[in-house]
Amino acid sequence: MKILVLMKMVPDIVEELEVAGDGRSLDPEYLRFIVNERDDYALEQALLLKDRLGATVIVVAPEAPEIDDLLHTARAKGADRVIRVYGISSTADTRSTASALAATLPTIPGVLPADLVLSGCQAIDDLDGFMAPLVAGALDLPYLGLVSRIEVDPGAATAVVAKEFAGGVMGRFSVALPAYLGVQGCEKPPRYVPIAKVRAAIAAGGIETAAAASGPAVTPLEVTAMAKPEAAGHAEMLEGSPRDVAEKVADILAARGLL
Repeated sequence: MKILVLMKMVPDIVEELEVAGDGRSLDPEYLRFIVNERDDYALEQALLLKDRLGATVIVVAPEAPEIDDLLHTARAKGADRVIRVYGISSTADTRSTASALAATLPTIPGVLPADLVLSGCQAIDDLDGFMAPLVAGALDLPYLGLVSRIEVDPGAATAVVAKEFAGGVMGRFSVALPAYLGVQGCEKPPRYVPIAKVRAAIAAGGIETAAAASGPAVTPLEVTAMAKPEAAGHAEMLEGSPRDVAEKVADILAARGLL
């Protein structure tokens, strides 16, 4: 069984973000990149299936700042192959990146066909979650997102997955393989890997590289302006007894024509 995991780096929003001089992008000087959290869950799910079934796990990621750290860590955790794709801009929009990835994957020896393709169901720079279904559609694979558990029956070439719905509702679906699954979570948190194993992976090398191929032309999303939120005012703290506060709330609502 072969499992392909698509991963990427995203800006760390814990850090202060600054708008670049063009007013349409983030200033890269102030950006710190981290692995997309849901991609990390996708990798963990792939490694759990490897532990259970002896699957081969291949990780592919577009070139980005600190991407080698991600790939060395994936190798230290148990991935069999790690591949960095160069030629896809880290600032490209979702549709352009998906088109390039879908065109590139078939050109990398031994990557496709795969029984399962996994990635996060969304990312901080893809909150609509379009990346995974766009790649799945281009590869002509069925797609199911918001997956939090995967069980595979290799003999029947099917996977039974748990899909999360609003309100804490979980559904179970049977999917014929090969398939693309967008991972929301995992039955276990991403495994910890000792720094010594990461250093050993770095010393051993093993990161493969592949050039991005040109996919079908797409109309990219155009950002016309970007700015930090403006402070519009401050909260008014209401003090006093519950009755006093209630009367003040009623007065405020009445003054705004809401009562």
